[in-house]
Amino acid sequence: MSNKLEGKVALVTGSGRGIGRAIALKLASEGARVVVNDLDPGPAAEVVEAIRDAGGDAVACIGSVTAPDFAERFVGTAVETYRALDIIVNNAGYTWDSVVQKMTDEQWYAMIDVHLTAPFRILRAAQPVIRDQARADAEAGRRIVRKVVNISSVAGLFGNAGQTNYSAAKAGITGMTMTLAKEWGRMNTTVNCVAYGFIKTRLTEAAAGANATANIEGREIKVGVNPDLLAMMERSIPLGRGGTPEEAANAVYLFCIPESDYVSGQTLICSGGLTGI
Repeated sequence: MSNKLEGKVALVTGSGRGIGRAIALKLASEGARVVVNDLDPGPAAEVVEAIRDAGGDAVACIGSVTAPDFAERFVGTAVETYRALDIIVNNAGYTWDSVVQKMTDEQWYAMIDVHLTAPFRILRAAQPVIRDQARADAEAGRRIVRKVVNISSVAGLFGNAGQTNYSAAKAGITGMTMTLAKEWGRMNTTVNCVAYGFIKTRLTEAAAGANATANIEGREIKVGVNPDLLAMMERSIPLGRGGTPEEAANAVYLFCIPESDYVSGQTLICSGGLTGI
């Protein structure tokens, strides 16, 4: 453990499972205090317990990132519990695929809401907190760099058949990233983005052949990838395999450490070398 994030306070959405869980554990292992979020209390509590068992500090903020009051609750949890806010990782999300002629308005707005509107609200709620911290830093003669890492996808960079909604939302988050990098630089805050390729999680590997679904906000969403398609996808990746959640978390970590303090407005592709779909 290098403790490069010692004393930092990190918000990580969707961190009860999968990539988000790995991100929360990684940041905590480097000394960050983490506000863990999930739709369900059980997974969030498990991650909080794992962090505390390892000697770290974490607290849970349960709820959907798409709820109108979530952003204020989430940011408020960090401020009330730890009196600071240093890192924001907008990770929560899922896919709900269909070709465009069969895609419903509900499918469209569900992806826009979770992948684009939710991060917007969280960052809007966080701005006054980060602004006030930056002013206090300046008055005290210290320079502290804070970090925002948004999560996109290669689908948002290159498109992907059957994912008009998801691709559009993930393309939008890269635009938000570049804009806020320009707005927030004066607050010594970097804003970057990680675009994932194929990462192995429950949403991609769950019993695809058995019509598996996941209940997400009361909707039964089909999950999993056909095994034959999965094998073909992995063959198309230059490194020959899908990534692990831990490898995905490491890409986010790169944008959180001091070594990236002068990197902002960038999108890092974490895809094993895959540059298109």
